[in-house]
Amino acid sequence: MSIGQTLKDARSDKGLTLDDLQQNTKIQKRYLIAIEEDNFAALPGEFYVRAFVKQYAEAVDLDSKELLLQLAEQTGKDKEVTPEEVVDSRTKKRKLTESNKAPSKFETLYTYLPTIIIVVVVVAIVGSIYFVTLNNKKADAQIDSSSSKVSVSSDVSSTTKKASSTKKASSEKSVSSEKKTEVATKKAKSTKKSSKKTSSKQKITSTQVGASTFTYELTGSKAKTTIKLGADATAWMAVSANGSQQWQGTLSSGASHTVTLPTGTESITFNLGNSKATTITINGQKFNFLKEDATTTVRTIVINVKD
Repeated sequence: MSIGQTLKDARSDKGLTLDDLQQNTKIQKRYLIAIEEDNFAALPGEFYVRAFVKQYAEAVDLDSKELLLQLAEQTGKDKEVTPEEVVDSRTKKRKLTESNKAPSKFETLYTYLPTIIIVVVVVAIVGSIYFVTLNNKKADAQIDSSSSKVSVSSDVSSTTKKASSTKKASSEKSVSSEKKTEVATKKAKSTKKSSKKTSSKQKITSTQVGASTFTYELTGSKAKTTIKLGADATAWMAVSANGSQQWQGTLSSGASHTVTLPTGTESITFNLGNSKATTITINGQKFNFLKEDATTTVRTIVINVKD
C-alpha cells in the first residue's frame, strides 16, 4: 500500500475530513490532497515532503519513522540524520571534553593558596621559637645574668616584630586580591554594557515581498549570530546559513530551540511550515516578520547580513 493511501485510510478511520486535518496540522488542504495522491512533486520541495508526511502521520497516530523510511525507499533518497540525534551527539561530546579538561595553573594556585599561607605562618612561628630558645641557651652561659635577661628580652621583641611583619604581609596580599577581583568585576560589567550597546544598533529591514518568499537586510549584528525559535502551537521549521542547513524540526506549543550560526554568516534562510504560530528572536531582538503579510502560513524568509 502506498504512503498516501495509508495516510488517507488512517484519516478515514478516525473520521477526520481534510478540513479537520488542515485545522489540526496547519498544512494547506491542497498539499494534504497531493500527499494522499502520492503526488509529492506538487509540494514546495523535498524538505517539505518529509516534514508534511511526518506531521500528517503524527496527526492520525501512525508511526512517522516507518513512513519516512518507506518514503526514502520510494523516492530513492537516503534517510537523513534527525536534529535530535545531532544535538544529543554534540552534547555528549561537549560534556566529555569538559570532564577531561585539566584545571589551569591559576585555579590550582587559588585552591591551595590558604594552605600555603598557613604553612608560611607556622614555619615563621616555629623558626622564631627556635631562635629564641637558642639565644636563651647562649645567655645562660654568660656570667652576667642581667646581660642575659636583656638579650632574651631583645630576642623576644625581635620575634614579635617578625610575627607582626608576617601578618602585615598576609593582610596586604588579601587586600591586593580583593582589588584584582573588583577590577575584573568592573571589566565584566563594562563588557556587558558594550554588548548591550552593540545589540541595540541591530536593525532588520524588509527589502522584497513575494508570494511566499520574503527578503530582509540585517545590519549591526554580532560576529556570531544567535537564533532562538519558538512555537505557540505545533509548528515545523528549519534554519540555514549560507545555504547549509543548521537545524530543522517540529516544535510543540511553548517549546523553543536555539541555534548559533557560524562566524561570517552572510545569508540566513528560514523555512516555516506554520509561520503564524512561529516566533523568531535574533541576537535577543524579536523579529516581527508577520507585519509584511500575516496571512501566509507556509513561507520562506531570506535575511542578507551586512557589515
